[in-house]
Amino acid sequence: MTQRSRVSSRSLAIAGAMAAGLVAPLALAHPGHGVEHGGLAAGLMHPWLGLDHLLAMAAIGLWSLGQGAAMRRFTPLMALAGMLAGAGLALSGALPAGALPGVEGGIALSVLIAGVMVAALMRLPAALGGGLVIALMTMHGIAHGAEMPAAASLVAYVVGFSASTLAITMLARVLGGWLASREQRLVRALGAAIAVCGGVLALS
Repeated sequence: MTQRSRVSSRSLAIAGAMAAGLVAPLALAHPGHGVEHGGLAAGLMHPWLGLDHLLAMAAIGLWSLGQGAAMRRFTPLMALAGMLAGAGLALSGALPAGALPGVEGGIALSVLIAGVMVAALMRLPAALGGGLVIALMTMHGIAHGAEMPAAASLVAYVVGFSASTLAITMLARVLGGWLASREQRLVRALGAAIAVCGGVLALS
């Protein structure tokens, strides 16, 4: 087996293991089960079933592959930090009434921006890139916090969407690494497709 084949097989195995680890809780995450399981299922489900959330997190994971060592290592945690900051704003009541429609537009814009970052293979200084990741994901965190089921456990819900945020970002990194090992243009094409989706969401 060649070195590339070994790397690819290892990457696919990691992706499969991460996906399998989410199958059991997600099997419980269809509508009506979020509250009964203390909010964990609702938290796990929310990032996966929202196309805008899924695309933005995946794009950020893909983009991180082309950054410096520090950004590659810490981007998933920065994405999670943004999510938690946004959820905290929503759950604390700090946002003014009527802010959510603007947040939805910001979420669509974040998908567009993240897709362009991937398509352009944009490399940014760590401070700027980290700040941008946190800012983009804060918009998604606000939506997560605002949509928490009323009777759900706050801790369980936050643990759920935090786990899914890290899983989506890491799975995207594995997929991006696998594609890049074959043809870098595939990663750029995927970024362009995400950007187009973001544009459509922004205009809808």
